[in-house]
Amino acid sequence: MHTDTERCVRAVQSKDARFDGWFFTAVLTTRIYCRPSCPAVPPKVENMTFLPSAAACQQAGFRACKRCRPDTSPGSPEWNARADAVARAMRLIQDGVVDREGVPGLATRLGYSTRQVERQLNAELGAGPLALARAQRAQTARLLIETSELPMGDVAFAAGFSSIRTFNDTVREVFALAPRELRDRAVKAGRSRNAPPRIPGTISLRLPFRAPLNPDNLFGHLAATAVPGVEEWRDGAYRRTLRLPYGTGVVALTPQPDHIGCRLALTDLRDLTIAISRCRWMLDLDADPEAVDEQLRSDPLLAPLVDKAPGRRVPRTVDAPEFAVRAVLGQQVSTAAARTHAARLVGAHGEPVEDPLGGLTHLFPSPQALAGLDPEALALPRSRRATLTTLVSALADGSLALGLDSDWEAARAQLSALPGFGPWTTEVIAMRALGDPDAFLPSDLGIRRAAQGLGLPSTPSALTARAAAWRPWRAYAVQYLWATDTHPVNHLPV
Repeated sequence: MHTDTERCVRAVQSKDARFDGWFFTAVLTTRIYCRPSCPAVPPKVENMTFLPSAAACQQAGFRACKRCRPDTSPGSPEWNARADAVARAMRLIQDGVVDREGVPGLATRLGYSTRQVERQLNAELGAGPLALARAQRAQTARLLIETSELPMGDVAFAAGFSSIRTFNDTVREVFALAPRELRDRAVKAGRSRNAPPRIPGTISLRLPFRAPLNPDNLFGHLAATAVPGVEEWRDGAYRRTLRLPYGTGVVALTPQPDHIGCRLALTDLRDLTIAISRCRWMLDLDADPEAVDEQLRSDPLLAPLVDKAPGRRVPRTVDAPEFAVRAVLGQQVSTAAARTHAARLVGAHGEPVEDPLGGLTHLFPSPQALAGLDPEALALPRSRRATLTTLVSALADGSLALGLDSDWEAARAQLSALPGFGPWTTEVIAMRALGDPDAFLPSDLGIRRAAQGLGLPSTPSALTARAAAWRPWRAYAVQYLWATDTHPVNHLPV
C-alpha cells in the first residue's frame, strides 16, 4: 500500500487509525517516522514519504515519533492473510527465528537460499531479515523499559540483544532517547501508574488491535474448549500454559475495550517476544476487520450478522501440532467429550508446570511425548486410534510439519493423505492452526444449520458455491455463522 501515495496522504491527513501498521509516514524535514493516525499536525505533502515497515524507516535513518509511538501499532494484516514466502518469512521473524537460528535458519525453513530471502524481503518491505529482527528487538526493549521494573541488563537480554552496548546504541538510534530516559518519560506520563498492578515474576502489557473487535466468539471458543490443566477461564481472563523455545510460560489474556491485557510469567525472559507474537496470533489481533466485514456485508444474507456484532476474529492456537491432535480427538464428539479425551492425554503425558496464580498444571504433550502412546490405552474407536497415532508419528518424525511457516495448500495435501482425515478435520486445522483466512467448513453441522436458518444453501456443494463471493475471508464467515447458535463457544464467559 505504501506505493499508493494519494491514498496514504488521505489516510495521514484524516488520521485514520485503520491504516496503522499498513504503512509508516517518514517526514523528510524532521527525520521522524509516524503511524498514519499520529495526533501531531500532518506534515506538508512534499515532506512525506511512505515506507512499508518500521525496519525500513529505521534503516533509512528515521527515528520513531515520541507522540504516536509507531512501533506499538498493530502488525500488518498482510502477513496473516497470505501464504507466500514473504508472508511466511514475516511470521517466522515475528516468532524469533532469526534471533535463534540466524538468516540461514530462516531460509532453510522457507526452502530458499539466503540471497533469495533477503532479495524478496527487501523488495517488499524495504529491509532485510536482520533489519526486521532488529526492529522487533527494539520494540520489545521499549515495551519492557516502559512497562516493567527489570534492570536494563535484563531488558537487553530479554529483548534479544547480544550486548548492553548494542542495546543502548539501538534504543538511542531508534527512539532518540537513552533507555533510562525512556523509562523516566513513561513514569512521568503515568503509563506505569495506569498499568495493572505488578505481580512479582510476571510482566504485564497491552496488546493493541484494530477496532472493532468482538471478544464473544474469540474468548468464548477458547474458554469453552479449554483443556483442564492446560487452559482455564479465571477472573475474566483466558489463561494457558506455553511451550516456548527457551522454557515454559503461563499467560493470562483479558479482553478490554481498546486492548487485550496480557500478563506473562516466563521461566526464561528470552521467550518474551515469541510469547507475545504467539498470543497475538492466537487472538488474530493483526486482522483488518474493516476489510473482512466489508466483504462479508456484500452478501445480503450475511450482512445482518455482521452488522449485529462486527469485528469477529478467528480463534487460533499457540501450538499447531497440539491443535491437530485435539482436532482428531474432537472428531464426531461433543465439546465436553473432546476436552475429556484431551485431559486424559495431558494427565498421562503432559509436562508439569507451576502456576502459583491459578489452576494450570501441565503443558500439552508434544508429538515426541505422544510417539510411544499405546493405542489400546485410548478410549476411542479403533479407527480414530489409528488416525491419532498416525498423525502423532508423522509430527514426531518431521514428515509432517505444521506451523507458522506452513504452506497452506501443501499442508492440506499432507493432512488429507493421512487415514481418517476428511475435509472437516483438514479445514479446521487450516483455519485455526495454520491461520488460513479462507478455510471453510461447508459440511460442519453448525454451519449447515445456520445456513438453512438464514436462507443460504445448506448442502456442502451449494454452500461452497455461494461462499465463493466471501473469499478470501471464508474463515471469518464461519465465525459469523457459528455465532447464530447458543453454544457456549459463541459467548464471552461470565
